[in-house]
Amino acid sequence: MCSQHLEHPQPTKATAASTTFPSISLVSPTLTPSTLSHTAPSPIPVNTSNEPSTTRELLPATLPIVKCLARARIPTTQGTEIFLHLYSNNIDNKEHLAIVFGDKIRSKTLYQRVEGETQQDRMTRGAYVGKLRPGRVIADEDDITGETIQFDSNGEVVQPSRDATLVRIHSECYTGETAWSARCDCGEQFDEAGRLMGEDGAGCIVYLRQEGRGIGLGEKLKAYNLQDLGADTVQANLMLRHPADGRSFGLATAILLDLGLTEIKLLTNNPDKIVAVEGKERQVKVVERVPMIPLAWREQEGGIKSKEVDGYLRTKIERMGHLLSKPLNI
Repeated sequence: MCSQHLEHPQPTKATAASTTFPSISLVSPTLTPSTLSHTAPSPIPVNTSNEPSTTRELLPATLPIVKCLARARIPTTQGTEIFLHLYSNNIDNKEHLAIVFGDKIRSKTLYQRVEGETQQDRMTRGAYVGKLRPGRVIADEDDITGETIQFDSNGEVVQPSRDATLVRIHSECYTGETAWSARCDCGEQFDEAGRLMGEDGAGCIVYLRQEGRGIGLGEKLKAYNLQDLGADTVQANLMLRHPADGRSFGLATAILLDLGLTEIKLLTNNPDKIVAVEGKERQVKVVERVPMIPLAWREQEGGIKSKEVDGYLRTKIERMGHLLSKPLNI
């Protein structure tokens, strides 16, 4: 990948859109634009100073209440096993997910002992240790491996000590993940996060149902049409009377706390996401940012190559403050 910045970029659809729609400004009720400076795309320790930022002061004081309803082992086509956690919450009716790599990350709400439940009940919802097999009758102890679940005096699962865990906060993107879209790199980022966590043997992708930066699939398709008419991704959202980025990451913070993931290495290029995921009181600490560099920018074959994704990435860099260096071909 070339790390040089463009001195005089050639006009693209994204930059041309600024002339087409000159009166559109970047407005968002969440965390955009960023006040953090650009850095080179390499692993970067995060400033953990206790000094609150202006952005952090805008975060909600109370986190959503989440509950893990079920967990199941998923063998994948890549050979890696994951544990899919399904969450309910008190702010919307959507089912948000945590895709967990490794079996040592456990949900407090899932494993919480419930009065009157049986060991079969616990195994059925996924609150077990070790591996399920025909004939197993005890959830809290695996008689083959000898593993046991430890509980504190309140009946909550005791989390094992661990190093900072690799985490990706990923917002749903039907078009990029399912419809082979080359308008964005969401599907590529999802796959790359899974590859890295599979290699590491541990990690968590918090999968939030926030399609189209929070505007929903129908509005997102309208935004695509506006982009074909000359708007960039930010302008298209604003023209539809939506914020540039309407997502909220409080759910992600609450899910990470439920999983005991309080120190993380965050896979992201978005500096606002770091602040948002840490929360107002910094209940979660991002100790390192791990960049998500597009595959097409690396010195290897593959990756998404299209004028649409070039404009998409340029807008993220120039208008939303994402921490990526501009390669010469954008």
